[in-house]
Amino acid sequence: MDAFIQLLTDWGYWGMFISAFLAGTILPFSSEAVLLACIGLGLDSVLSTLSTTAGNALGGLTCYWIGHLGKMEWIHKYFKVDQKQLDRAVHFIHGRGSWMALFSFLPVIGDAILIVLGLMRANVWIVCISMTVGKLARYALLVAATLGIISLF
Repeated sequence: MDAFIQLLTDWGYWGMFISAFLAGTILPFSSEAVLLACIGLGLDSVLSTLSTTAGNALGGLTCYWIGHLGKMEWIHKYFKVDQKQLDRAVHFIHGRGSWMALFSFLPVIGDAILIVLGLMRANVWIVCISMTVGKLARYALLVAATLGIISLF
């Protein structure tokens, strides 16, 4: 895994985009490690944040699309999304709608939120906008804290 992260780091902005895309899907991957490594190597923090956000949002849309397929047994069988995760996401989303994609950056439940929004056939434009805003805010806070612009603790 370290060699793969090194490869993505060597690719710069494209590596960040790819790592964030993988992390945005249901695959377990850490786009934050690649983002912080690239910034540590001197890449522009704003372009790095935007590249990572774009990749992660596109990966998130794949989760929405998986949900939009609408076959729960496929989601369990092929994508290995746990029923417990989906149940928590349904409870979290219930009565709130498409804007709940804002919280898709959350670990564990974030992918399930997007899958459930796809299952519910939520407005894809609102999902896309709110998801991107949430993911951008997460990466911007992470980068700002790393650069010492803000203190999270």
